[in-house]
Amino acid sequence: MSRELDTESWDAWRPEEAARRLATVHAPWYVAAGWAIDLFLGWERREHEDLEIAIPSAALDEFVRALAEFDVYAVKVPGKGVFTPVSEAGDGLAETHQTWVRDAGADCWRLDLFREPGDGQTWICRRDNRIRLPYTEVIAHTAEGIPYGRPEVVLLFKARHARDKDEADFQAVLPRLDAAARERLAEWLELVHPGHRWIAELG
Repeated sequence: MSRELDTESWDAWRPEEAARRLATVHAPWYVAAGWAIDLFLGWERREHEDLEIAIPSAALDEFVRALAEFDVYAVKVPGKGVFTPVSEAGDGLAETHQTWVRDAGADCWRLDLFREPGDGQTWICRRDNRIRLPYTEVIAHTAEGIPYGRPEVVLLFKARHARDKDEADFQAVLPRLDAAARERLAEWLELVHPGHRWIAELG
């Protein structure tokens, strides 16, 4: 059964809190999107409305168990509305990738789990399954041990919309990308978004 819940009622955890909550999880995961860029750069450049964590789809149950005190909903399961408890999503779960974690007591969302293809060893890009890497090459860590997606991985997903904040993230990261990361991102963009304007800048 789909639930009628407010999509705007976010009071997201910071990455440090998410890491604490997921300390018992053995499957690989990483902070994604804008927060990942800030963790790479080493400082919080802007406010973040939510917190997105990328996880292997096959390991969802492990994350649900670690977050057992919260309600976990699949987002936009076909034929079921906006929010469906993961326990009721059935086969439709494979048709979505977002999974929101709700704190019912505080009446707000805390975390967005991005479910990605692949197993616990190999990361597969959900935009193009030809792009595959060992998780050890996808994930970096802060000095405090918080896992985050390497910037070239994060920017590949940001390139699709290239909103103002995505463009700002790209420009902030570009001077810090080494030659290997630039080459890798340029190759991926040619596969997924041929002719994207960032390709020339990466060169």
